Amino acid sequence: MVAPPTHPVATEAGKPAPPFEVDTTVHPLPAAPGPTATDSWHKEARGLLNLGASLTERGDYVAAEIAYRQIMNNRSFAASDLSDALLGLARMHRKQSAFTKAVAIYEKFLKLYPDDPRVPDALLELGRSQRAMGAYHSAINRFYNVINSTLKLPPESYEHYQLLAKTAQFEIAETHFETGNFAEAGKFFDRLRLLDLAPEDRARAHFKSGCSLLNGGEAEKGAAKLSQYLDQWPEDVNVPEARYLLARTLRQLGRAEEALNITLALLRNESNNAATDPKSWAYWQRRTGNQLANDFFQNGDTLSAVAIYEGLARLSDSSAWRLPIIYQTGLCYERLRQVDRANQSYRDIVEAVTHPTGKEPVPVELTELAKMAEWRLGQLEWNQKTDGQLTRFFSATTTPPPARPVPAILPTHDPDASPATTPRSL
Repeated sequence: MVAPPTHPVATEAGKPAPPFEVDTTVHPLPAAPGPTATDSWHKEARGLLNLGASLTERGDYVAAEIAYRQIMNNRSFAASDLSDALLGLARMHRKQSAFTKAVAIYEKFLKLYPDDPRVPDALLELGRSQRAMGAYHSAINRFYNVINSTLKLPPESYEHYQLLAKTAQFEIAETHFETGNFAEAGKFFDRLRLLDLAPEDRARAHFKSGCSLLNGGEAEKGAAKLSQYLDQWPEDVNVPEARYLLARTLRQLGRAEEALNITLALLRNESNNAATDPKSWAYWQRRTGNQLANDFFQNGDTLSAVAIYEGLARLSDSSAWRLPIIYQTGLCYERLRQVDRANQSYRDIVEAVTHPTGKEPVPVELTELAKMAEWRLGQLEWNQKTDGQLTRFFSATTTPPPARPVPAILPTHDPDASPATTPRSL
C-alpha cells in the first residue's frame, strides 16, 4: 500500500480530506520474458482492461477495481499495461464520484509516466476531478497545464492538441462561472466564440456568455446577448433554457409584453426542436409557463396569465398536469367576470375526478382539487343568486326622482341672500 499524499486535498467544504488509502502500487518489472510469454501476458492484460472498462460502464465498480488491480499487482505485465490500468482505475473512481481517489491516482500516473502522450488528457480529467471536489484554484492551474503540455505533442497529434486546448479553455471558463467570477467567465466565453470551434461549441459559448452577464447583474446586456443567441442558434440544445432566462429577465425589466411573447413562443412546442430533446423542452416549457403565468396573475395582468395557462394545459394529457392548470384558468375567468367559462373549468375538474377514464386510482391531490372546484362552483352560484336578488330588490323599491326643471340662471351660493350685483368694471 502507498501512503496517501502528504499535502491537504480540498473537499467540498474547503477543509482537508480525512486520511484515506489509495493503493496505486506499481511493482517493478522482472527481466523481459521471451516473445511468446510477452504476447501471452499482453493478451491477458488487454482482456482485464476490457473487462474493467465494461464493468465500469455497467456500474459494477467493485468488480472493475478488482480487474484493474490484477494488472497493477502482477509484475509480469508491461509498463504500457500498468499505465492503462491506472487510467482505467482513475476513470472508474470519477464515474462513481470518488473524486478524492481519482485525484490521487491521476497524480500517481503523472509522476510515474511524465512523458506519456496521454498526460494532457490526464491533466484535463484531474482538473475536472479537483473542481468537483471544490478545489477550484488547483483545477484552473491544471487546465492551464493542459494548454502548456499540449505544446510538447508531436506534429501528428496536432488535431488532438487543438481539441484539448479548446476544451481546457472551456473548462477554465466553466470553473470561473461555477465560482461566481462571472466577469472573468464572460471574457473566456466571448473569446471562445471567436475560435474555430464546432457549431455546437460556439453556440454553447454564446449562451454561457449571456448567462454570465445575467448572473453578474447586467440584465440589459444579458437579455440582448441571449436574444442574439436565439436568433443565431435557434436549434441549439440550450434554447429552451435561454428562453426561460430571457422571459424572466424581460419581466423583471418591466418589458411584460416581450416576456409574454417569449413564453408563448416556448409553449408553442416547436416540433423540429422539441423532438431532439423532448424532456428538456418539456421541463423548460413548464417552468417558464408556471413562473410567468403566476407572476402575471399576482400582478393583476390576468389576460396574459390566462393566455399562458391555456398554453400550459395543452402540453400534456395527464390529469395530474392538466387539472391544476384548468383550476388556475378558472380563477382567471372569475377575475375577468367570465362566469360561464369559470363554471365550465370547475365542472371539467369535478367530472374528470368523479368519472376517471383510466383504471388507476385518483391521486389524493386531485381529489382535494375537485373539492376545491366544487366549493368554487357553490360560491359562483351563491354570488349569482345574490346579485339577482339585489337587482330585483332595487328595481322594485327604487323610483326615479321627479325631473327638476333646470333654471335659466343657476343660483349662486349667497348665505346673506343679498341680491345679485353686476361686477364692477376693472
